[in-house]
Amino acid sequence: METVAVLDFETTGLSPNYGDRATEIAITLVRDGQVIDRFQSLMNAGRRIPSEVTYITGITNAMIAAAPPVAKVMREACQFVGNTPVVAHNASFDRKFWEAELAHLSMSSASVFACTMLLSRRLYPNASNHRLSTLVQMLGLPQSGRAHRAMVDAEMTSHLWCRIQQDVVKTYGIASVNHDLLTRVQKVSRLKIPTFLQSHQPRSPVK
Repeated sequence: METVAVLDFETTGLSPNYGDRATEIAITLVRDGQVIDRFQSLMNAGRRIPSEVTYITGITNAMIAAAPPVAKVMREACQFVGNTPVVAHNASFDRKFWEAELAHLSMSSASVFACTMLLSRRLYPNASNHRLSTLVQMLGLPQSGRAHRAMVDAEMTSHLWCRIQQDVVKTYGIASVNHDLLTRVQKVSRLKIPTFLQSHQPRSPVK
């Protein structure tokens, strides 16, 4: 069975290109529709959190001051993920911080990211929007705790990932829906999704 690492960051702002840093990371390992392991930690990167970000996340500067150094946390997180393929909601955001924080440690990552937001735009076009909380409510997925804390968002993304796999199996009759297939699906235009996925249906044996 394939294992994926579902990752979520909380940060001081929107982009490491503007000096923003990570404040929290959470990772779930998901296999066969179940979360089998978890990693979560606040981290101190020496950057103050703006008040508007604290309002959204609930993460305060006092919490960060008492947190372990970013270098320690990111080394542990990188070891936890290893070579496992990665999933995130709005993955371009999390991938930027993942790569930027590892770069601060002179480390690199070859992790391939699948994006549940891009996939949802293609597979659930009638959703009012494709925010994680909206999709969780629309699809009746489990939710516990405060949104915009890393573990809560990682677990919601895990449930969404599993639901996407289930819906592709059910709708298109594909026996195995893995990370590699879905990273290709997220690059296909919405109108071409049925043709693309139908080409991956098992063929009837020739008699």
